[in-house]
Amino acid sequence: MKIAVAVSGGADSLASLLALGEAGHEVLALHGVFLPEDDGRAVAGLMLSCARLGVPLHCVDLSQEFERRVVAPFVREYLEGHTPNPCARCNAGVKFGLLLDRALSFGADALATGHYASAGEHPTYGWALSRGVDPVKDQSYFLSLVPGERLRKAVFPLAASHKAEVRAGLDARGEVPPLPEESQEICFVPGDDYRAFLANRAADFPGAALPGGGPAVLPNGQQVGTHNGLWRYTIGQRRGLGIAHAEPLYVLDKDMARNTLLVAPGEALLVESCVAGEVNILVDPALWPQAVLVQTRYRERAKPARVSLAGGVLSVRFDERQVRPAPGQVATVYDASGVVLAGAVVANAL
Repeated sequence: MKIAVAVSGGADSLASLLALGEAGHEVLALHGVFLPEDDGRAVAGLMLSCARLGVPLHCVDLSQEFERRVVAPFVREYLEGHTPNPCARCNAGVKFGLLLDRALSFGADALATGHYASAGEHPTYGWALSRGVDPVKDQSYFLSLVPGERLRKAVFPLAASHKAEVRAGLDARGEVPPLPEESQEICFVPGDDYRAFLANRAADFPGAALPGGGPAVLPNGQQVGTHNGLWRYTIGQRRGLGIAHAEPLYVLDKDMARNTLLVAPGEALLVESCVAGEVNILVDPALWPQAVLVQTRYRERAKPARVSLAGGVLSVRFDERQVRPAPGQVATVYDASGVVLAGAVVANAL
């Protein structure tokens, strides 16, 4: 099997390339350049690594499409008061969209990545995307918006690996990745400071402007303080509000029309249900179990729930009240064994 391996310059993709080559597959390395200001370290290091391994390397400039499909929507969603998930968007539109297309154009049968997830034949569902075995690094959540027909051409060599094993394996082979440091949470946001990034980028969008400060109010309308711009806050946030109150306050919601930040004690954050759109179905709903698990944040356990589909909308009712998910976040539906049944984008919570 001829497999293109998406190589970023990090440890996980290098380990994937080595594992597939050692398994006897014909491999080629495919590096997507997503950022125009790329410093070239990854490409230079990958050229040396691939030459040493005897693996052909193809570099593909996708920076303009990455800007259009990932970065610009990220900024726009924040301007609209949402909390977007750019990694999920990138996987769906760029990595398993444009990069997969390029891999196929080079004659590859599939595209492999260093994601900690599993995909393949399943005794009940026929085919399934599932959690990787490393519960800390599992990235199936970020893959849940990728269409099934795309994921069927994906290979995840690290599905059964733990991060520590990957590092140890590279050390044993004497391989040092060109970018040995762990990648930051959002690759295009320097220092993971999304507020500074938005402040720099908002001017690039004609007719758009970052809103200034305004009132912070309780659900009953009582003003208890002020905010410094709604785009600086996320639902559920506690730190950095700068509001003195008898009990800790959290961000409950953002009223964009009135430029008002709604805050409340933690109990008010709990909701029974949420609805999500842009539903990406990965398993026939007729096969879904009645009781499922729904995850609405990456660093969060999936919670027991009941779900229904109607008119392209996923309705979720949690067994127990949960912290309100923010519009723009991904809601991923799992069965009890860790199979991804569907992914969707949160619209609101009730």
